[in-house]
Amino acid sequence: MIETPIVRRLMSVQVRDALVEYFERNGAKPGDRVLSEPEIVEQFGVGRSTAREALKLLEHDGIVEVRPGLGRYLTSLSAAKVNRPITRFESATDMLRELGYSPQTLVLSVEEDDPDLDEREALGLADDERVVRIERLRSEGDSPLIYSVGTIARSQVPGPIKHVDWTGSLTTFLKDQGRELSFSTAAIHAVEMPETPAAKYSLGGFGPWIYITETAYSIAGEPTLYAQDYHRGDIFSFNVLRR
Repeated sequence: MIETPIVRRLMSVQVRDALVEYFERNGAKPGDRVLSEPEIVEQFGVGRSTAREALKLLEHDGIVEVRPGLGRYLTSLSAAKVNRPITRFESATDMLRELGYSPQTLVLSVEEDDPDLDEREALGLADDERVVRIERLRSEGDSPLIYSVGTIARSQVPGPIKHVDWTGSLTTFLKDQGRELSFSTAAIHAVEMPETPAAKYSLGGFGPWIYITETAYSIAGEPTLYAQDYHRGDIFSFNVLRR
């Protein structure tokens, strides 16, 4: 079976996490050699490309380093135990699935509009550029989990915006348009849900939400996606590794 990009991405995340558990279970310590790609394929029953991507994720997290001519080895950071690191760049859907949720995505609105000041600055837009603003709610059953507003330049959307299935990953959509995302910068605040979405979508009464504003950049270093995500403060927490 040929893996689709979405399935392969999720599987590589699962293998990355399984490798971390494997290291802990086998008492691995900094300086120990890491399983090779063929060994990961045999150990976890996945494809070579998935094994390679899982190792790249560990390198990105600073847990594994490559020593030219020798292989991959655990770094000193492998001794740290950090659950849900805020430094990890991942989609909201992937995050929820990893936490054990079976999220549904409801598209609340999609509009083509002039950017507001924050959107214009975050995406580096010219005065005459317009944006597509996607408002969504991720929930499990009747329980809301994340309310989000994603903004991308209108030029990144070919054809009418109504022809796009906006329930899918914006990260995957942008990759399909040749704008694969690589990293992001974010600011985090604890806030009450704004009055308009709180009243319109019954999101009041949950206490403070974790509000994350994030600008995601493409591999070429171009600001590509501006996201405003409200995470239920009574459900979510994030941690940070300081180095």
